[in-house]
Amino acid sequence: MENVNIKINGVSYSAPAGSTILEAARMANIEIPTLCYMREINAIGACRICVVEVVGAKALVTACVYPINEGMEIYTHSKRVLEARKKTLQLILSTHDRKCLSCVRSGKCELQTLCREYKVDDETFYDGVKQTYELDYSAAHMVRDNNKCILCRKCVAVCEKTQGIGVIGAKERGFKTNIGSAFDMGLGETSCVSCGQCIAVCPVGAIYEKDYTKEIFDVIEDPEKFVVVQTAPAVRAALAEAFGYPVGTDSEGKLASALRRLGFDKVFDTNFTADLTIMEEGTEFIDRVQNGGKLPLITSCSPGWIKYCEHYFPDFIDNLSTCKSPQQMFGAIAKSYYAEKMGIAKENMIVVSVMPCTAKKFEIGRDDQAANGVADVDFAITTRELARMIERAGLNFHTLPDEEFDKPLGLGSGAAVIFGATGGVMEAALRTVVEILDHQEMPRLDYKEVRGVEGIKEASYTVAGMEVKVAVASGLGNARKLLDMVKNGEAEYHFIEIMGCPGGCVNGGGQPQQPGNVRNFTDIRAKRAEVLYNIDKNNPIRMSHENPAVIELYDTYLEKPGSHRAHELLHTSYVARPINK
Repeated sequence: MENVNIKINGVSYSAPAGSTILEAARMANIEIPTLCYMREINAIGACRICVVEVVGAKALVTACVYPINEGMEIYTHSKRVLEARKKTLQLILSTHDRKCLSCVRSGKCELQTLCREYKVDDETFYDGVKQTYELDYSAAHMVRDNNKCILCRKCVAVCEKTQGIGVIGAKERGFKTNIGSAFDMGLGETSCVSCGQCIAVCPVGAIYEKDYTKEIFDVIEDPEKFVVVQTAPAVRAALAEAFGYPVGTDSEGKLASALRRLGFDKVFDTNFTADLTIMEEGTEFIDRVQNGGKLPLITSCSPGWIKYCEHYFPDFIDNLSTCKSPQQMFGAIAKSYYAEKMGIAKENMIVVSVMPCTAKKFEIGRDDQAANGVADVDFAITTRELARMIERAGLNFHTLPDEEFDKPLGLGSGAAVIFGATGGVMEAALRTVVEILDHQEMPRLDYKEVRGVEGIKEASYTVAGMEVKVAVASGLGNARKLLDMVKNGEAEYHFIEIMGCPGGCVNGGGQPQQPGNVRNFTDIRAKRAEVLYNIDKNNPIRMSHENPAVIELYDTYLEKPGSHRAHELLHTSYVARPINK
């Protein structure tokens, strides 16, 4: 691509033709602040924070949408620019609910950070016309507070353009403009799938997950309760970010250490039941292939994807694996096998899960998720909620020692840990299914064709003399594209993995929030996924069917994968849901 020559703040640079001023400045290691900008999906120049001065232009221009041209001279922090940004911040604050001390984003709010940088304080803004909104608690996973909304429309863009759902949008005009659902429906009344991607991109505290940290501290204090915690693979790839570590930091050892010091009676790893999922799902796939079952088999680990399928693709419900997600399998096994082994009444056992996913909060309340007559999982909290618990407990995350998870439900294979990255479930399944069907040791362990952050990936493998076609999709917009191809006869597969969030669980709606200047120019999905692949590579057990704890569970309790007892505990059902948006 041809480059053009420009000057930024008096220094000469060269950048690809077609670049915006924002992109060209970033290439020159110059940061221009933004609030509404999202690369590729929300370049709308609405917030006016990214304005810059271009020599010859009468007015300041928005860097996120203004293209560079040959010989352009740009000033990113002239007096005129700084005054304009400060005035914009003052105007935003004039209609903003400024209850910062009680806001979940206080200290990590992008608006708050900019106000501090531009010296906008309580005496330098105006009181404008304010609308008052009731908080929306209707969804199982989150709260909407329009009193804090700055109308950046990031949530609207990610819901519609990335996830292909579009249950929220801008309503009314002028001072009455707000973000909401059609006919003023509560979010819980719409066909929202609880993915939480809107929370992940919100720069302020206008949308946030329902917080259950107080309730968990309370049950930990209850002497009648035996409280166990499980933590998903992707949590260890992101938790450290909440404490100032760079994106892509492995915190597995500190994670186990922190959970133990918070007072949980046992600290387990969802990797154990990720391996269990492969045993059940792999057996289900083999059975469908050999006995003429419904194909393609589609994975069921992602509750956001499952709810999306029930709303938007109900004709694919029979293609879904009947396996519960690893979170729910863990609860079912903990309150049966482990409770019996330890002599603990299932009613007195509390199972807490730490997940990168807000949809897990919806999942624990689904029907057919109480295998032992009590809820499989009692509380599902996000990585962010766990970070808040660690802070409130006064734990210094940086100085925590590295510790291991408790056994036996804390033992997982390398195949299990890569569940957190898109393509990971597929790769883990292939490692086991290929060996079982080919009746020989694995010729390979790494199926790199299904790795990577691309939205849709395809591959074909010869297994037991049969060509097996597989596909992987992450992000529900990509899931729609893939399923439309299958539905229209344009593609044919035997096995499909779908993750609700772009890049998989590592980019889940419950992970630590990164500001726009990081999300737009750093592939956090790839960096977090790399953590999981490194853990896998260094794990002495890299296939689910070789996990000794899983082998013992089947030998002593479940009999075999796909057994009647396994189906009672580890499998579930689905239901078609209406579309409301």
